[in-house]
Amino acid sequence: MTQQDPQYYIQGVLKKNRRLLSQTITLIESSLEEHKAISKKVIEGLIPYTGGSIRLGITGVPGAGKSTFIENLGTMLVKKGHKVAILAIDPSSNRAGGSILGDKTRMGKLVSHEDTFIRPSPSGLSLGGVGSKTRESMLVVEAAGYDVVIIETVGVGQSETSVATMVDFYLALMIAGAGDELQGIKKGVLEVADAIAINKADGENMDQVARAKHSLEMAMQMIMTPSFAWRPPVLSCSSVIKNGSLEVWNIVLAHQKEMKRTGQFEQKRREQSIEWMWALVKEGLKSRFNENESISGLIPFLSKKVSEDLISPSAAAGEMLALL
Repeated sequence: MTQQDPQYYIQGVLKKNRRLLSQTITLIESSLEEHKAISKKVIEGLIPYTGGSIRLGITGVPGAGKSTFIENLGTMLVKKGHKVAILAIDPSSNRAGGSILGDKTRMGKLVSHEDTFIRPSPSGLSLGGVGSKTRESMLVVEAAGYDVVIIETVGVGQSETSVATMVDFYLALMIAGAGDELQGIKKGVLEVADAIAINKADGENMDQVARAKHSLEMAMQMIMTPSFAWRPPVLSCSSVIKNGSLEVWNIVLAHQKEMKRTGQFEQKRREQSIEWMWALVKEGLKSRFNENESISGLIPFLSKKVSEDLISPSAAAGEMLALL
């Protein structure tokens, strides 16, 4: 088989070949049309082998220690016999388009472990703290046998809520003692979070953690929660203590059990698949819009008219959309 054959990637992933697993995700992230055509067939071939993992999304305010927390959690989980895949989304430069891709250096203990797979990916121009191909990448690692998939988001505030549309459990990581504990995280994030965890609960920080925990518990009482069967708890954790993330993991398991008991687990995943479909429709329409020569030729003309108040933005948009 050659690299132009979808089976080359499908079989490599199913055989748990780490090199081919990385190549498959690289293929999926490619913007080349020939790669897009192959990757669609690869995803279709892998779909029957997906869905068996616990999907965990983690966001957090700047300085909350997401990478350190994930390393603590991942280390504990592999010792429990889990296979853990971490999709760490790095912020891309708006100016140059580059990405730091530094999570592998921040998770030194996990990088070389045979039961973990860490994939840093640039967010590119995608909003919501996740990469545009995060969903596909998640399915690929599931097909490769990873039973816990962790998505670490960029950390960009309110637009982070989109990660909640692709995971089973959404954790908001906080820290205490950085001023107003509610200042660094937006209401939109709290509304979709399944739990709040205050990190760095160790040493002399415990009093501040207790105060922050109380403040957040009060705030969560005024938040409309995503599920009638689950009230998001506020926890504390430490990323520098062995098994310091155990309480958080127990909450993830409790949430999983409750969602399956009430039938909301499968319902949520079905709804997420529909949302993914419409996201792809919007992406495809935007791509066709940008590639339409009639529209691209009209953009400078209409842009000038809008800037000079000779035509309204809505009228200009209507003219361009009429050409699709």
